[in-house]
Amino acid sequence: MGTIKRMRVKMMLLTSKMIKDKAKELGIDDIGIGNIERFDNAPPLMSVKNYFPGAKSVIAIVMRIPRGSYRGIEEGTHWHNYTFYSYNRLNTTIRPRLTYELSRFIEDFGWEAVPHYPGVPERNPAMEPVAPGKLPPNIVTSIRLVAAGTGVGEIGHSKVFLNKKFGPRLRLGLIFTDAKLKPDPILETGTICSHCGACVRKCPGNAVPPVNDKLSKVEIDYGEKKVYYGNVQMGRCTLTHHGFNNEISPFLKKSFPNMEFEVKNSNMSEEEAYRLCYPMAQAQWGATFNDNNNKSVIEYYDYVMKHVGYFAVCGAKGCIRACMDSLENSKRITNTFKNPFYRKKSWVLSNKPEEIAEGINPFRNEWLDKNYPGIRENEEKNI
Repeated sequence: MGTIKRMRVKMMLLTSKMIKDKAKELGIDDIGIGNIERFDNAPPLMSVKNYFPGAKSVIAIVMRIPRGSYRGIEEGTHWHNYTFYSYNRLNTTIRPRLTYELSRFIEDFGWEAVPHYPGVPERNPAMEPVAPGKLPPNIVTSIRLVAAGTGVGEIGHSKVFLNKKFGPRLRLGLIFTDAKLKPDPILETGTICSHCGACVRKCPGNAVPPVNDKLSKVEIDYGEKKVYYGNVQMGRCTLTHHGFNNEISPFLKKSFPNMEFEVKNSNMSEEEAYRLCYPMAQAQWGATFNDNNNKSVIEYYDYVMKHVGYFAVCGAKGCIRACMDSLENSKRITNTFKNPFYRKKSWVLSNKPEEIAEGINPFRNEWLDKNYPGIRENEEKNI
């Protein structure tokens, strides 16, 4: 009996250091731990406590984005890596495997571990409760707000999460547990973010507010500390991220050469932007007049969606690339490189058409002129 009791005591012993050591062994790049009381002020549909009422601690997991995954977009030659290694597959395949392994480690000591998928709270559908007195069954915490409450980093001015090692080059995971663990201190706003305004100047969607705009400040109260960040115009951000900004997407430019939609001045909401971008990414049209007979309206978006189920196009030009360059140069982060990221002036496309195409169907006209020169002579005058 004495042996059994000793085994039980040993199984229950789990410390923050043990979890951090295991995370490092697994290949997790960084980790932060917060006590559950820091999230007492969370809105009901974003509350860790409403997700897991018995939770005592929250663990945030950081996985770095390889700096080189942005190189193709910076050169204007290769887009796939941003969707795969910087965004979707890092978030949905690479990091979750390690979150799962760390959850198993915690549960081996007799404590429950709830791995949390990084959903988007504001995109949850409105749903009826499953029973009287219950909240709707779609509670999703804000991964960056919870992560900031663990001290693993801070929310930068552009709303992008920053870490002392990697700056904005990261994706986050969460684990909720009923183990009571020693918390890390919450970082003061400005510990990593210098509020230099690089994200504001370089955002191709004009989505990030000026750093001195006090009216565009979002404040989060963790009880023991308050933090703040800029109130980003998420409609412009989403339109740009998902390739509906002509200044940053050569694919949209090819399919809509005469469109002069000014994302920078758009007041579209985030949800409206999603409703435009995703259906168009998968849209088809009967007469596209391309050499491979692909009927996709925007061929590349359809291509990458079929491969990954997601399409990221902007390359995070302001919020990550310009930010990481600033933080590397100012030595505010520790993961730096032998060579600077920017090696020449970054490219940008004009929102204006190079020349306004004439005729009812310029795509047809271009195809016919290329394949059958002269066949359209006097055609426009007779339509």
